[in-house]
Amino acid sequence: MAIVMAIGIVTQGVLLNYFGIQFFQHLFGKILCIISLSLWFAFISSFFIATLNGKFKVIHYSNVINRFGIGTWVAGTSISGILFYKQFSHWGFISVIIAFINIVLWFIYIGISVKAFIEISRTKSYQNVHGILLLTTVSTQSIVLLLNTVFNEFPDIINLSLLIIGFCFYLVCVFFIFSRYFNYSWSIQKDWNNTNCILHGALSISGIACLVTGIISIDIIRWIWRAAFIIFIAVEAMELSRLFRRIKHYGYKEAIFIYDVTQWSRVFTFAMFYTFTALFHTQIFIDSFVIESILKIGVWVVIILLLIELMLSIHGAIETYKKSSKEISKETELNYPYYF
Repeated sequence: MAIVMAIGIVTQGVLLNYFGIQFFQHLFGKILCIISLSLWFAFISSFFIATLNGKFKVIHYSNVINRFGIGTWVAGTSISGILFYKQFSHWGFISVIIAFINIVLWFIYIGISVKAFIEISRTKSYQNVHGILLLTTVSTQSIVLLLNTVFNEFPDIINLSLLIIGFCFYLVCVFFIFSRYFNYSWSIQKDWNNTNCILHGALSISGIACLVTGIISIDIIRWIWRAAFIIFIAVEAMELSRLFRRIKHYGYKEAIFIYDVTQWSRVFTFAMFYTFTALFHTQIFIDSFVIESILKIGVWVVIILLLIELMLSIHGAIETYKKSSKEISKETELNYPYYF
């Protein structure tokens, strides 16, 4: 679902704001939306299959930290609902159904997350936490965006409540993450996770939610953007340091050209920060070298990151297929030694 989140926000946020509504309504924009929606449907189907096969708990729930990854299902479903509503408005009732289903999923996810927070705190197992916890904030604010897209007028009290819940989760997650990196030994090349970039991505989507609801003053949103920008610089400086150290320790191939699904969080967070900056800029209408640079250069950075990640994921899928084929061949030879 992290892939759905990334492609969805790149399409609906970055490309739409840079190239305009004409791009979004053009054939290429529709193709990207259909790809994102198809992936969403495929992943939803795989979750049901895992449940029917009795593997759901092992894959998604047994590890207390991995439980937070269920937040990608909520956020991915929110983005898919928004894309469906924007592209196929004449079938808007489907987006409404998706919204209600996603609300139920969000409630379940929040219950699971709160239980996980309590378990981590009770057992003092902070040494394993990382940015995946911040999906609690991302999923909550994505619900705000979905509801305010699908429904023309949504109650301010519910919007405000969800925004506050999202920000509260952000503070709790920051506390847990800081506890991990301040109280336990770690090395940047091994223990700094890809998901830590959600530190600025979660703040960016919170800022977008504030803008969309229209109930938060622009002065507060300005401070949210500044905080997101500072955290973006700090986190990505850590990422660059990590990259150089990984190259030194593992070489270019092992340091850079290895696929991991958590790498999609970088595409998502970069795209989210760009979208927040673009929407924020339309609200304040001020000339700023920093903002203008982000809007002009950032779009190409996001596109390049997306293309790199797509190539790595395709390469990773091919390698996985080759490995599984070899394992099947060996198993066949062992079971049927005289077959050939």
